Amino acid sequence: MYYSEDLIEEIRSRNDIVDVISGYVKLQKKGSSYFGLCPFHNEKSPSFSVSGQKQMYYCFGCGAGGNVFTFLMEYENYSFQDAVKVLAQRAGVQLPQEEETPQQKKEASLRQKLLDIHKLAARYFYYQLTQPQGRQAMEYLSGRKLTHDTIVKFGLGYSNKFRDDLYRYLRSQGYDDYILKESGLITLDEKHGGSDKFWNRVMFPIMDINNRVIGFGGRVLGDGNPKYLNSPETKLFDKSRNLYGLNLARRSRRPNMIICEGYMDVISMHQAGFDNAVASLGTAFTSPQASLLKRYTDEVLLAYDSDGAGVKAALRAIPMLRDAGLRSRVIDMKPYKDPDEFIKNLGTEAFEERIAGAMNSFMFEISVLEKNYDLNDPEGKTGFFNETARKLLEFDQALERKNYIEAVARNYGISFDDLDRLVNRYGLAGYGQENKTSHSGAGVESVKQKKTQKDDALVTAQKLLLTWLSEDTRLFEKIRPWIGPGDFTDPLCREAAAKVFEEYEEKKTVTPARIMNLFQDPQEHDAIARAFNTNIDDEGDKAVREKALNETVRRVKAASLENAGKSARDLEALQSIVREKRSLLNLHISL
Repeated sequence: MYYSEDLIEEIRSRNDIVDVISGYVKLQKKGSSYFGLCPFHNEKSPSFSVSGQKQMYYCFGCGAGGNVFTFLMEYENYSFQDAVKVLAQRAGVQLPQEEETPQQKKEASLRQKLLDIHKLAARYFYYQLTQPQGRQAMEYLSGRKLTHDTIVKFGLGYSNKFRDDLYRYLRSQGYDDYILKESGLITLDEKHGGSDKFWNRVMFPIMDINNRVIGFGGRVLGDGNPKYLNSPETKLFDKSRNLYGLNLARRSRRPNMIICEGYMDVISMHQAGFDNAVASLGTAFTSPQASLLKRYTDEVLLAYDSDGAGVKAALRAIPMLRDAGLRSRVIDMKPYKDPDEFIKNLGTEAFEERIAGAMNSFMFEISVLEKNYDLNDPEGKTGFFNETARKLLEFDQALERKNYIEAVARNYGISFDDLDRLVNRYGLAGYGQENKTSHSGAGVESVKQKKTQKDDALVTAQKLLLTWLSEDTRLFEKIRPWIGPGDFTDPLCREAAAKVFEEYEEKKTVTPARIMNLFQDPQEHDAIARAFNTNIDDEGDKAVREKALNETVRRVKAASLENAGKSARDLEALQSIVREKRSLLNLHISL
């Protein structure tokens, strides 16, 4: 559904961000802003600020930021459309009704029926668990040391021994064979009619991030096969794009997520207080699951089984996590197989210690690689270091690569210089990343590094200018002779600057929260939030602020002129640019 910019702005302006966020986070006023503990990462000292003036929030710890829409989208995992609807209802704003096509109505109706069926099935399985026929299943769960509260929290249940039990129940609730087949819970054939997908199993409802049942996992009681069975792919359930327990783990205050192999590991860990545990759904970990985790955390701990299969699973997952921009570490579960066994035998404090000591994922990969070589044999040792050197080229940043070279050299008794030369040799031969390394300080990498630092300083200057303009509109008239939107060279800053200058020209005010409505991408939200929350130390000192303003304007304008010089097409244009550069020497803006 499309909503006009005016309607979006009306909804935003009628939902004061301080009031909305106060319903989720305890805020205390400090100066002109409010501060509290960030709900998006674990912290002990409040770094989460909410500005009533800007109608924005920004965390100086993790960098999360945005307006009232962004907050609901991040905290409640709403889509933008959902956030608009919730805030419109809160403010009493009537939204236009979308006219659905017949096909859209049909699909929406089917999806809702499937959700209703899964909800009914979950309730039915729980009911079966609490009845005499569910005694064996309840004994199994009790034997796994699960409490009644945990069973209820995860909605565990039992599918009894009759093969058509759920089928007959759902038919009695008015659902026909077509929709039951679509649910994935029932199979149909002409000879035997309808039969249940799950029978004589402990049932684990699989929920999406909005706590809606979308599928099931079932663990057989006795010696049947397969031991674990999952729902098939349906219009509700895509096992490669969901994670068991994420509906609960996404609200954890812990600073990371823990990936386990099985349902029972997740449940046992949550019961022990590790409420950030999730598991993949009967298949190997996938890239979409890594991207899903990235929405909620920056670090993932791998708690796979300690056997060979668990090690292979970890090695498959690590590159996907790295590609998704996630840091990862590996928890050592030995001498036990999995987190469930570990916690039951050694307790939560010991597991906390294992979390604290979890191995960096790259060093874990190297430790596994080591097992393929005999380091007591010169040839084996040489082979190990050659393969390690090639692997170190996965890091395209010189500083990061240097740190890992140091770590490997320290752990495996090779000098840093020897390993560094080996890495460079493979790099120059074309292995690994295209960026070649030179640790001498005079190579291509050092030049790139200096350029990156220069670019970062320029972007920071542009963000400073946006922050100051949004906080004190009197600056517009002072910088107008020197700076315009086109002088912002960073694409995102330039787009934001265009909106800032446009709003000032029209209304003589600047509302960062309104400008944020024009950016939909979550990463852009954070970047724009930083652009309106960039400051320097000692800004309260007028002399410092005035000096900083002049230096910032000079830097932004100089970079703009440098860019213009590269694209100048004639001598007259070049001469004009030279004159403007000279005039910067006389630039002085007084506050």
